[in-house]
Amino acid sequence: MKKSLIIIANKLESQLVGVAGEYLVAGELTLRGYLASITLRNSKGIDIITSNSDATKSISIQVKTNSDGGNSWILNKKSENYCSDSHFYIFVAIKELGTRPSFFIVPSKVVAEFITNDHSQWLQKDKRDGSKRKDTNMRKFYDKKNIYLEKWDELKL
Repeated sequence: MKKSLIIIANKLESQLVGVAGEYLVAGELTLRGYLASITLRNSKGIDIITSNSDATKSISIQVKTNSDGGNSWILNKKSENYCSDSHFYIFVAIKELGTRPSFFIVPSKVVAEFITNDHSQWLQKDKRDGSKRKDTNMRKFYDKKNIYLEKWDELKL
């Protein structure tokens, strides 16, 4: 029987999934020779600060984690404008306990443009009942073609 992220018929709390994702990313960064520091829980939009080994360049990282192993993640409207050349998203897809998760490394400018365009297209479509959709703060990022899967070189550190 496969070990899944289901604990006694209840899904692992989303907050715990998020924390696990941050530590998984920090571990991967460390294994790749980077210095990685997880920020305090109330740090706005930044989960990890990382730098190269000689500390001549640093970047900020926002981690988003799902526990269904898929390649889509929920963001909010703020992500449309929260971007810079030194800010990245690392999306983590946890499949099952005991297996290595998948990591999608995406520049924040790519994420901002994607979710802005995707949300605009979503709003233009009618709901199933034919009525118009209402705007929400929820946004969705996905990488159906796995373009950013394991693209650690995107970090340019």
